[in-house]
Amino acid sequence: MNFATIKNCDIANGPGVRVSLFVSGCTHRCKGCFNEVAWDFGYGEPFTKETEDQILGLMAPDYIRGLTLLGGEPFEPQNQPALVGLLRRVKEKYPEKSIWAFSGYLFDRDILPGKLGDPDVTREFLSYLDVLVDGPFVEARKNLSLRFRGSDNQRLIDVPASVRQGTVVLWEDGRSV
Repeated sequence: MNFATIKNCDIANGPGVRVSLFVSGCTHRCKGCFNEVAWDFGYGEPFTKETEDQILGLMAPDYIRGLTLLGGEPFEPQNQPALVGLLRRVKEKYPEKSIWAFSGYLFDRDILPGKLGDPDVTREFLSYLDVLVDGPFVEARKNLSLRFRGSDNQRLIDVPASVRQGTVVLWEDGRSV
């Protein structure tokens, strides 16, 4: 897997100050995407153990509320294994910090049923997430007044509650994640 960039003080992609990893590779190709350069799976730099170590170091300060995964597309099958390894380390080292992910795939149609690559890897990926912002960016539904999403078709999903209940449970702003 390659990654496009790492932001160490991101306040736009989840609550509080976060570290954000923008992975490379996306097959959605949404019209009006803010990060078209990251559609290419070969764009950016290789994601290595040193990259993981860098992210863990950036997350150390108390003011960092968590990690956010964006893209590109984190749930592309070829991106999931590397991200699961990172998330495993993040949860071990920082269990109190939240993990958010953005995906153009739909949680209930594509991700939860395990339609994207190895279902065991996807299930483990989901087990580390607190919130998933799902759905493709739709330029005709762009809404700059929305928090943490670009178009009004996208949902902020409480992943642990949704997995427990077997249905989509929306995240309510104000929860501590």
